[in-house]
Amino acid sequence: MYPPRSQRNEGRKKARKPKIGKAWIITNLVLLLMIVGLFGYYYIFERDSSASLAENAQYSQTKKNIPTGSANDDEYPTPSGSEEVVNETKESTVPDTSSSPVTTPYTNASEGSSSGAKSSSEKDRQAQENSPKKDANNDDGNSPAVTLHFIGDVQFSGKVEQRLEQNGFDFPYQYLGSLFHKDDLTIANLETPVTTNGVGALNKTYVYKSSPKALTAMAAAGIDAVNLANNHILDQGTSGLLDTLNYLDEKGIAHAGAGRNAKEAYAPHYFERNGIKIALLGATRVMPEANWNAGAQQPGVAGAYDSTAIVKSIREARNQADLVIVVAHWGKERATALESHQTELSHAFIDAGADLVVGGHPHVLQGMEQYKGKWIAYSTGNFIFSKSTVPATWDTAIFQATCTRNGDCKMKLTPYRADLGQPIPLKDAEASKILQKVAALSPSNVSIGVDGTVSVQ
Repeated sequence: MYPPRSQRNEGRKKARKPKIGKAWIITNLVLLLMIVGLFGYYYIFERDSSASLAENAQYSQTKKNIPTGSANDDEYPTPSGSEEVVNETKESTVPDTSSSPVTTPYTNASEGSSSGAKSSSEKDRQAQENSPKKDANNDDGNSPAVTLHFIGDVQFSGKVEQRLEQNGFDFPYQYLGSLFHKDDLTIANLETPVTTNGVGALNKTYVYKSSPKALTAMAAAGIDAVNLANNHILDQGTSGLLDTLNYLDEKGIAHAGAGRNAKEAYAPHYFERNGIKIALLGATRVMPEANWNAGAQQPGVAGAYDSTAIVKSIREARNQADLVIVVAHWGKERATALESHQTELSHAFIDAGADLVVGGHPHVLQGMEQYKGKWIAYSTGNFIFSKSTVPATWDTAIFQATCTRNGDCKMKLTPYRADLGQPIPLKDAEASKILQKVAALSPSNVSIGVDGTVSVQ
């Protein structure tokens, strides 16, 4: 006989109690282990992150181990020999008349030497590794800033090349020390094709062609980027331009303003520096022929006779970058007075989103203007160039911009004299004269202090 149903149920309950107790204990142990594991993972992750941040902070404070050069201000090279008088041409270039080469008290490295220099690509990589994370809402006084240097027209052809062959291709940079290595970005206007081939233009009075050795020295000096939108970059035809692009890429020098097609010519080049994304664009309002304009499948420059394309690129860059810079080639050669298109274009660029506009081509210094809180430097003059008989073309400066993430820039000028193939720093009365000249050519509300600091009232 089977036991009554009530007795059977009571037996089952007694049998289940130990099983339930064991399951409850196992469940609690599993939950406890999970909690301990989560806390352990969090502790390890946070410790590693903190250590990584500490290492990056320490590395970002380490200075580049590059020796600082110096020069005796009383031992400037003095040009000798007669110079031709230059007649201005519609093609707008400075003639290649110059004095005989002179030696300097410096010992030159071998041509093309890049010892002790960092490539632009390496500088980009280190800047990205060491830059803090962006915070679009944090633009107070403690927000990061970048220091930028802009230099005028640069070419290594003719008499300049002869001097560099004698003194070394690092000769132009001997008075600059490590200045361009200590900043965040150095930008020049490369007013020459760099090629060993090409066919010289037949419709121009002055046709330039520079050796690739010049770019090796340029990169070693710390020049990070060049504008190619000018009236000489196609002096050796499209093949010369294509060679130039390849050599620049090979040396790690960024470029804007010309390309293998219109898309590339008008495209901004982006940099990341100190947590700030920078866009660089170039455009020219001076070219000898309309076919220099880049086309859909045509190598060429970013033209600005019709500003539609460059304005569109500036607007696109505004959506991608914190700081938008435009280098423009415009104006009239050896004229300190502005052409109307310079003002019109610079204002249009700023209206489209540019934070800083830096101009070239006149081969002389022109004034500065602040428009809607943004600076315009209308002409930086020559920097590494041949030497004409027009004294105004000897005056130049390094234009320094210190800019925050929100596009506010402070400007400072350091006066130089553009000797044959070599800029030489000026001091005292000579420096003051150049600063006063730029101030006099600027609107009345712009002033320049004795230290070169530019301000607006």
